[in-house]
Amino acid sequence: MRNQSNRPLSPHLQIYRWTPTMLSSISHRASGIVNAIGAVFLAVWLIGAANGPEAFAAVNGIAASWFGQLVMFLWSFALFYHLCNGIRHLVWDVGVGLDPETARLTALSAYGVAAALTIFVWIWAFIA
Repeated sequence: MRNQSNRPLSPHLQIYRWTPTMLSSISHRASGIVNAIGAVFLAVWLIGAANGPEAFAAVNGIAASWFGQLVMFLWSFALFYHLCNGIRHLVWDVGVGLDPETARLTALSAYGVAAALTIFVWIWAFIA
C-alpha cells in the first residue's frame, strides 16, 4: 500500500506531547547512569584516601573545587531522584497509583522531593 497522506507511517518524536511520566521514565534511567558514574568517583576518592595523605589531598582538592562541588551537588540530586522514583515504582508494584493523573502527580512529586532533599542535605552539610 502506498502512503496517500503526508503523515508519517511510524510514530516520530515530533508528534508526541511530552508528559511528566515520559520525562520521569527517561530521568530515572539517566539518574541510574549518573549514580553509577558517581560511584566510580566515590571509589577513586576512597582509593585516594587509602593511598596516603598526598593522594588524599589531591583528590580532596578536586572535590573541594567549585567544579567538584557542582558535580557532587548534581550527583546528590540524581541519587535522591532515583531513590524517590524507585519508591514510586515500588508502590506501583503493589498496584497503587497507576491511573494517569496519580502517575503524573507522583512523577512531579519525585522531582520536588528530590530537590528538597538535595537542598536540605547540602545546607546541613555546610552548617555541620
